[in-house]
Amino acid sequence: MQFTLLHTSTSSKARAGVIETDHGNIETPIFMPVGTQATVKTQSPRDLKELQAQIILANTYHLYLRPGSDIIAGFGGIHKFMNWAGPVLTDSGGFQVYSLRELRKIDEAGVRFQSHIDGSYHTFTPQNVLETQQKIGSDIMMVLDECPAHSDPYAYVKKSNQLTLKWARIQRELYQKSAGLHGYDQWLFAIMQGGVFNDLREKSARELVKLDFPGYAIGGLAVGESKKEMYQVTDFSTDFLPQEKLRYLMGVGTPQDLLECIDRGVDMFDCVMPTRNARNGTIFTWDGKIIIKAAIHKTDEKAIAEDCSCYTCKEFPRGYIRHLLNTNEILGMWLTTHHNLHFYLQLMREARRQILTNNFSEWKKSVILKMNNESEI
Repeated sequence: MQFTLLHTSTSSKARAGVIETDHGNIETPIFMPVGTQATVKTQSPRDLKELQAQIILANTYHLYLRPGSDIIAGFGGIHKFMNWAGPVLTDSGGFQVYSLRELRKIDEAGVRFQSHIDGSYHTFTPQNVLETQQKIGSDIMMVLDECPAHSDPYAYVKKSNQLTLKWARIQRELYQKSAGLHGYDQWLFAIMQGGVFNDLREKSARELVKLDFPGYAIGGLAVGESKKEMYQVTDFSTDFLPQEKLRYLMGVGTPQDLLECIDRGVDMFDCVMPTRNARNGTIFTWDGKIIIKAAIHKTDEKAIAEDCSCYTCKEFPRGYIRHLLNTNEILGMWLTTHHNLHFYLQLMREARRQILTNNFSEWKKSVILKMNNESEI
């Protein structure tokens, strides 16, 4: 497995590269559809292949609880379990534990938390989170981290950051001594934390880079901070990450966010926004968002986007899709999700093309201007 940086824009920090894994190559910048429970909601692996998805994200916390990592290991790993031939990244579950703020207790050894399903108690430690992901068999594994809340004071974020660094050192050492279970290589990525405090972000980056991980995630953003803060922290953080290593911004975001953060040197993204919003009737296009449940679309015979080549746009009018969603028909959720993922992945492919032709910054400005001038409500 390796990452090759092919080109950096001459007018920004935007990058294009290739990740080689045992389950296929990934062209960056890339967006990863979120398949929390070893499935991208409403989309089959065949659908994802048709959409040209190159890698998907699954979640360690949820798969640990159901069906359990031993069951997935028994199938030969997550690829065989879900019949997905391409690469998979697993989050460590740190963000999910963060969201269970009232149901967890953190100490130096790890995190004790209650299941959101049945209230049972469980513990995540650096060791068992790594072991769980090795059993799941993801191509890229994330270290266990603590994600502080945006409202947490500096002193708490500093202490939290020290704990995340300690866990990263433990997991890096354990990883180097371990071997994969399923006959292919697995990478372990670090997660930078530090809230919106530049000095903590710099310390996190410098300490993690010393450990020589193959990739570095920027965590702890899109948790309540302003867009301006998110962009500033991302821009600042990538300055301290190696040029030859992957950079992954976790949990972000809108199409505009992706383009802005590509401009700031990020290679990989994931977010539930295109799939979750699709199921609730928000559709993304090159002209901005469309709220398809709005009454204005009741008799609309136009496609969602007339210049879109996805199955949804080629075959179905807005009025029909609105009807499906307003009657809670599963087909409606499939159609809107399929379009949104098609759009996000097409956006990444076009961004990569613009980077390779040294036209990314100007193209980004024009695209965002058009998206922000939304023609539909």
